Amino acid sequence: MDKLRAMQVFVRIVEANSFTKAAETLALPRAALTTTIKNLEAYLGTTLLQRTTRRLALTPDGAEYHAQCLQILAAVQAAEQPFRGGAGKPRGTLRADLPDAVGRHVVLPQLSSFTDAWPELALTLSFSDRLVDLTQEGIDCALRVGALQDSALVGRQVGSMRFATCAAPAYLDRHGTPATIEDLRRHQGIVHFSGRTGRPFDWDFMAGGEVVKMQVPGRIAINNADANVACALQGLGITQAARYQVRGYLERGELVELLADTPPAPMPVSLLYPRGRMAAPKLRVFAAWVTDLLAREPDLAITAGTGVRP
Repeated sequence: MDKLRAMQVFVRIVEANSFTKAAETLALPRAALTTTIKNLEAYLGTTLLQRTTRRLALTPDGAEYHAQCLQILAAVQAAEQPFRGGAGKPRGTLRADLPDAVGRHVVLPQLSSFTDAWPELALTLSFSDRLVDLTQEGIDCALRVGALQDSALVGRQVGSMRFATCAAPAYLDRHGTPATIEDLRRHQGIVHFSGRTGRPFDWDFMAGGEVVKMQVPGRIAINNADANVACALQGLGITQAARYQVRGYLERGELVELLADTPPAPMPVSLLYPRGRMAAPKLRVFAAWVTDLLAREPDLAITAGTGVRP
């Protein structure tokens, strides 16, 4: 058995989350992949994949073996690159998952600069705010906003998202302008809740070097960042939104910033990827491009004094 080839087949099946899809990308019969995995499992003396009619799932041994395979394959690729034509040149397909609003407002408008620089690299981008399983769904990397949970994934901070508390002039004309954080309890907020957990996000403020958290009551609850801003523009309530989303509205006076002396705490923007994957040229160039992209965005760049929002 060609163990290196078996590792490559196993990793591709995990990435595609499908024997059929993996067979298509490897230009091999599905039966050949099935035989390879059966032989590999027999050789290792353990089950790597749980197969059902609907999905594949890694067993605990499979997850550990997959992580080892990624490191081994990355090391082999790194060893071969200096001796192959076009050494280190990114090729193939990069699969990335992006937060919906950041993806559409920040990444997409500049995407041609990446594709022009790396014409032999294809991109498959998904836009969502759900917690994706990179290993199970065959995704190379994901951009995430907020403090990272404990994970087997590697997280590299590439940006820092700043926020603003704001409302439309029409709302302030009807309800008055809050002068303190406590005044917000007597106002209407646009409640932004998590699409993953269903729980509303806390509002927070930096006051005297401390983070003050609170919940602002509201009649409208939204689980989408753009919809949150759209409701505020209609005068339906006060919102806390990312500055890059509302900067233009603030400049044109369509929204008014509130409580500027006690701004919301910033949140880290991180690139997540499986261990060992950064050795792949396609991920290295994408990580460098995203880092540079956010560094040029004034409300997303990492600057001195931008902390982590709890």
